Amino acid sequence: MPVQSLSRVPASDVPGDRHPALVLRRGFALGGAALLTAIAAHQMYLVLDVGGVTLLEYVVLALFVILFAWIGFAFTNALSGLPSLLRPPRGHLGIDPDGPLPALSARTAILLPVYNEPPARVLAGLEATWESITATGASGQFDVFILSDTTDADIWVAEEAGYLALRARAGAEHRMFYRRRPRNTGRKAGNIAEWVTRFGGGYENFLILDADSLMTGDCIVRLAAAMETHPRAGLIQTLPVIVGGRTLFSRLQQFAGRLYGPLIAHGLASWSGAESNYWGHNAMIRTRAFAQAAGLPELRGPRPFGGHILSHDFVEAALMRRQGWGMHMVPWLEGSYEEGPPTLADLAIRDRRWCQGNLQHIAVLPARGLHPISRLHLLTGIGSYLTAPLWLAMLLAGLATALQARFVPPDYFPSGFSLFPSWPAQDPIRAIWVFVGTMAILLLPKLFAFAAVLLSLARRRSFGGSVRAFFGMLAETLISGLLAPVTMFTQSVAVVGILAGKDGGWQPQRRDDDRIDTGSVIRFFLPHTVAGWLLGAAALSISLPLFLWMTPVVVGLALAIPLVLWTGGARSATRLLFRTPEELAPPPVLQRARQLRDAATAGARGSSTEAVGLLAATPDLLAFHRAQLPHGERAAGDYTPERLIARAKIEDAGDFEMALRLLSPREKAAALGDFRSLDALLALAPAASATAARN
Repeated sequence: MPVQSLSRVPASDVPGDRHPALVLRRGFALGGAALLTAIAAHQMYLVLDVGGVTLLEYVVLALFVILFAWIGFAFTNALSGLPSLLRPPRGHLGIDPDGPLPALSARTAILLPVYNEPPARVLAGLEATWESITATGASGQFDVFILSDTTDADIWVAEEAGYLALRARAGAEHRMFYRRRPRNTGRKAGNIAEWVTRFGGGYENFLILDADSLMTGDCIVRLAAAMETHPRAGLIQTLPVIVGGRTLFSRLQQFAGRLYGPLIAHGLASWSGAESNYWGHNAMIRTRAFAQAAGLPELRGPRPFGGHILSHDFVEAALMRRQGWGMHMVPWLEGSYEEGPPTLADLAIRDRRWCQGNLQHIAVLPARGLHPISRLHLLTGIGSYLTAPLWLAMLLAGLATALQARFVPPDYFPSGFSLFPSWPAQDPIRAIWVFVGTMAILLLPKLFAFAAVLLSLARRRSFGGSVRAFFGMLAETLISGLLAPVTMFTQSVAVVGILAGKDGGWQPQRRDDDRIDTGSVIRFFLPHTVAGWLLGAAALSISLPLFLWMTPVVVGLALAIPLVLWTGGARSATRLLFRTPEELAPPPVLQRARQLRDAATAGARGSSTEAVGLLAATPDLLAFHRAQLPHGERAAGDYTPERLIARAKIEDAGDFEMALRLLSPREKAAALGDFRSLDALLALAPAASATAARN
């Protein structure tokens, strides 16, 4: 798996696909967005050109054009996807969701990278997916690899225990494997690359799952079959549907993703063709293509822009396409699921990492040999975060323009010939029409998606009826409109922090919604609240109409804390609205995963989760743990501080409890990876062993 160069164009032995109809679809999506933006820019210029355009007004105009181009492209993308959504192109890549299940001849690996995730929860989803594959009769063509980058010692041992139990229940001793890396080089991308170089040669394809992924066996088998029948395909993915939401925020995401997501995905697929993007999970990948083309280079310079590429999926897709491999999206194939964050605060934490990863793509954009559509995907990823500070800048520039128009006196004797005095002013009537047009471009894709639901009796029923879906759409639009300024401010702060050199690190995601930390919400969103009150006061000091005009932004920011707490905690009130097909008629794989998670949660109550005690009480687990250690004894030249410090602390400890108190989390993990330290801890833990055995 050679590291790819961004400055040289590699030779390609795989020809690309060319379809004349694709040129027309791309012309419509991109050309249509450009035409809409040109019209909007002209109208906005006429709004500002009353008595001349000032420098500040030119700034507003430039920001407006950039932001309108963003929503204009989203609009034409939605229009592009509407025909495909109403009549899906079944049979593309040989995939017919209603046809008989194809037979497989090639071997496929299912990869589950994990990083400090709750093992019982993650493995329940994997078990449900494996059972669904087994039900198809094709499980003999699949192997499962749990690829752990976990650094928490207790979670590490719980992963091993959960894996052994799962392997025994599934009767898949030669089908399921577990591997933990002692060093997390390259994070998730490095985890996958390490598997490819060690085991990839034995598999034609591999399927990447996320910690919250669920997939049906039917979907997985059809993806694998499509790879077999299309040897030039490097990647095929479908649309992951968000499921399992219980808080108002997660149900809003779930409803919006299910109602609007298919239209967006069909649009992307319609004009992307074989140059589609990659979303990082729930995708079938050809191992040879990935090994040949997707070796990620380290970016030059210090963090946050330098170092390992965080948002690796976009770059991997671009590099594979550069060498001729097809990147395909088939959003009409159902059976792919994921979960969303339970609160806006959790989304903000995840978004911070994604923001840094997408801004890193600025260094990848100039790479030689990339397909123009691959560059466009990278650019849209960058824009999805840069538009937030641009929107904030436009709001502030608009305030300054209004302030200028109110307090700057007219120039009755401008330089040069003029029949009229010069003063900063705007055309209010035309401004209203520009606003109405902008909102129409922004909101019409939602109506398109709703219309697609109305045109199908099955779709209407799957959302609980047209009336419930309509009011759900209205409620989602209103609540999302209030939350949008909060997200704008959060992303703007993240962009500024990243540009200032602040690295976001790599934190595990919180996926459960059993609690919300009010104190942390108040601390995190207090700046948003202050900004909202200051913005409102500034607008009101200029004029009441301006304040009323900016009310949605001001209210959203000023009430950020109660909004986040409300959307992160309200549950029962959302049951009447925001119903989705997977909620009204849950697929068996979702029901099974929920059943397994509930059983695992019930079984874990009162049990010890401390790693050393669990190892001492379970000989089979201890034997497996020892067998997995790549370097049980210190290798020559290994001066890892955590390992050496852990040995010293264990030697100094008088008893087991003292040893646990002395060891930091990293030192404890290092001790469990060292035979000498592990034996010393086990020798100190007879009481812990007895307690764990009784539990």
